[in-house]
Amino acid sequence: MCNYCGGAFCADHRLPESHMCKGDLTLKRTIAAPATTTFSWQTPSTTTPNPTTRQAKVFSFIEVRDIVIAWLALGIAFSLSVASRGSLFGSGTFNTTAFVYYLALALLTVGPGFVFHELSHKFVAQRYGFWAEFRMWPMGLLLALLTSLLGFIFAAPGATYISGSNISQPENGKISVAGPAINVVIAALFLPFAFFGTGFLADLGNFGTYINLFLALFNLLPIGPLDGAKVWRWNRLTWAAAFVPLALVFYYFFFG
Repeated sequence: MCNYCGGAFCADHRLPESHMCKGDLTLKRTIAAPATTTFSWQTPSTTTPNPTTRQAKVFSFIEVRDIVIAWLALGIAFSLSVASRGSLFGSGTFNTTAFVYYLALALLTVGPGFVFHELSHKFVAQRYGFWAEFRMWPMGLLLALLTSLLGFIFAAPGATYISGSNISQPENGKISVAGPAINVVIAALFLPFAFFGTGFLADLGNFGTYINLFLALFNLLPIGPLDGAKVWRWNRLTWAAAFVPLALVFYYFFFG
């Protein structure tokens, strides 16, 4: 909005000299009220929320609820997968102590591995100005619980949904690589416990390192909807710089 003639102009033409302003520039300018329209030039047939209030909250109530449910469901699924191998039913009865032990282990390792992976996508997307929120996938959570009874977990607790126009390939690549990157950071935090811990701390360190390195490596595979496919399309050198060293480290620690 021009403060001299009161006309509404885009960012490139808002200055008087840019739109051949017909107002009297010698007079004291009046402060024009900002426009209240929610019209979007990108989507002229719809309206969009005011950008100054759209991201007022970092987390919505629904998002917090979905994160907590996904976190707990993955922890329970991991504990049930252990039970299906006999670790919780070694004596023929349910071992409550063992269940609590593995549930605590899962909540502190598997949960952060999946949830923080998704939240890293969210924060980077928001950094570029896009709307992004985590949503659980009820069918994926059900599959995780059902497959855990077979001794393995098909873990797809949910995804970070991103909305915005004109997302460039570099932006999409950086949003995608953020997930595996945070898994590497989490694995590094667990690593000292694996080397120097004993008992529960040693189990915490070993499994926390393993699951997060695995998640990073798996998601960097350049196939299908995985993060690696988007990073590959953005910059193959960046993909190789992330994937190859990670694959070597993973092989050395767990198969070397």
